[in-house]
This record gives sequence, structure tokens and C-alpha cells, in this order.
Amino acid sequence: MINMLSREDLQNILEEGKTAIERASSLRELDQVRIEYLGKKGRLTSVLKTLGQLPPEERKEVGRVANEVRQKLEVDILARQDELSRAEKAERLIAETVDITLPGRQSVFGNRHLIAQVINEITDIFIGLGYKVAEGPEVELDYYNFKALNTPADHPARSLQDTFYIKKESVQPADDDILLRTHTSPVQIRVMKSQQPPVYIIAPGRAYRRDVPDPTHSPMFHQVEGLAVDEGITFGDLKGTLEEFTKQLFGRERQVRMLAREGFIEQPPENDQRIRLRPHFFPFTEPSAEVDVRCIACGGVGCRICGGGWLEILGAGMVDPNVLIEVGYDPERVSGFAFGMGVERIAMLMYGVPDIRMFVDNDMRFISQF
Repeated sequence: MINMLSREDLQNILEEGKTAIERASSLRELDQVRIEYLGKKGRLTSVLKTLGQLPPEERKEVGRVANEVRQKLEVDILARQDELSRAEKAERLIAETVDITLPGRQSVFGNRHLIAQVINEITDIFIGLGYKVAEGPEVELDYYNFKALNTPADHPARSLQDTFYIKKESVQPADDDILLRTHTSPVQIRVMKSQQPPVYIIAPGRAYRRDVPDPTHSPMFHQVEGLAVDEGITFGDLKGTLEEFTKQLFGRERQVRMLAREGFIEQPPENDQRIRLRPHFFPFTEPSAEVDVRCIACGGVGCRICGGGWLEILGAGMVDPNVLIEVGYDPERVSGFAFGMGVERIAMLMYGVPDIRMFVDNDMRFISQF
């Protein structure tokens, strides 16, 4: 061991270290050289740890030479590290160089979903008519979703087959049963219980029913419902409101596009949109009606979409006196009307979408069209 600690051995370590430092082609390789020679278990460190084994007359000389070797290796490592750092920086700058002569890349921005666009369009129309937007919980009590809306206890909608119940203690309906609302009508009850007439609101939002998904049905869908309660409101006010709404929603520009898409040459006259009311039944309105709009695809001529020139778009009617009494209104003093429409159905008619499931498939080829 003592022979191995001669000046010649230390000189060999120095020469080998210098050669290894020069051959290092990256900072990572250089660090491995540093560890090999100067690390805790490195070749030179091991020599310094054995100095105590040497005779006193040799210990001082070997120690001095070993320290000189360490200092020279450290200086060489720092110098090589600086060279490699500059070289790597230069390579990185070359690799990251931006060619300012290349054409720019246009960023792709998202847009509102078609359903959100239609909801906003409907909302804007009714805000222009003086209505306010009201919202309510999607997880609702049976009382607001059914009972307060004059829905009989034996109505099919209150069965487990038609409604998503979260909490239901028995087969018989109870006010505190918890469910996913089947329409946005509970919002109307909550608003009427919180304020006195006049009331002019619309309630857009999601609703849920136990429907098997198919081209025209979905267990989750969107509605926009409206309510007007004031003194002297008549069925004529309801009809006039819906006529104005359909004229604005299915305006001439949109009718022209639909006619062209379906292959019709005729163009509709300015604001010549009509509606048709057919008698119907809803538990919370009396009298009630289903509202049809003249087909915007064919202008009422008859096509593959409408069949006979008319398309059903919503249900409406005069608020049942029982509903007014339930919320504390006097049906002898005030009256009102209500209406509701499925947003998906409106969007399908406006844009010719053949399958309601396309709205939730998340296919960018479909979504990016609108």
C-alpha cells in the first residue's frame, strides 16, 4: 500500500483525470468524472484517507502532492464545465431559434355549444319582451315539482318508472320526497311564493326523466319555461306573446337558409311566421294548448321534416287557479299564462340536427359547425 502512494502514482492519477476531463462531452459525463476522482469514494479521496498509514517522513510529501493533484483536477473540471455550458447553451439557442419569416399559426378558439347558443337566443328574446331570468335547484322536492303544480298523486309522471327519485320512503307521493326535477316549472312555484304579482319570468335549465336514449329522447335535456302573472291577463296575451317570440326566433333570414337547405326556391315574406294552437291537457294549466309553428324548412308546403307543414315546438296554457291558490295568489284578482319548450327540439328544428344524441357525443366535427 505504501508503494502505491508514490509521487509517480499520484502523477498517474492526475494525467488520467485530465484525460477523462477532456473526453467528457456533456456536463453529465463531466460530473461522473468528478465523482470518480474527487468524490467521497473517488480515487484521489481514497489516497488521502490512507495517509495515516505512511511513515511520518513520507506522509507530509505525499499529502502535499495529493493536494496539488486535487487542486489541478478541480481547476480543470471548472474550466471544462464552463466550456461545456457554453457549448450546450449555443446548441439550445440554435435548436430553439424562431424563424420569423415563417407564417404565423392561428390559434384555435372554442365556441359556445349549440344548446347554449339557442338558450341565449331564446333568453335574449324574452328579456327584450320584459321578462326576467329565474333559476332554481335541479335536485328538487316533490312538493315543488309535482304537488304545487296541481299534479295528481296517481299521475304517471310521479311513478318510479318516469322520474329519477333520490329519496322516496313509500310508493305514495310525499312532499319531502327528493328527486331530479322533471321540468323547470318548480322555479315558477318558488318565484311566486317569494313575491307578489306582477311576475314575468323565464326559467332556463336542465331537466331529467327516465327516458331511454334514442334519436328524439334523452334522460337529460334542457328547457326554457315562462310565466306571466298579472291583473287582466288573457289567453289572447299568451297567443300574442308566442307569435312575437316565434317571429323573432324563426326570422326571415333563418327561414331563407332552411328553405335553401331543403331545396325550396320560394322565400318567405317579411315576418310571415305563423303559429297554430291545438287543445291539450297539462295539470298546471287550464285551458291548455300545444303550439305548432309553420315549418321553417318548407314554409308550410310540407316536407320530410314536418310532413304537413307544421311543427310542434312547445306547450302552453293559462295558469290553473289551483296553482295560484297554492302559492297564495287570489285567482279572482290575478291570472296568468305559462309555457315551456324543449331546447334540444328547437335546436334540431332550427339547424336540421337528426339525432338528439349528437348534442352530447362530444364530436368536434359536429360541435365546430355552429
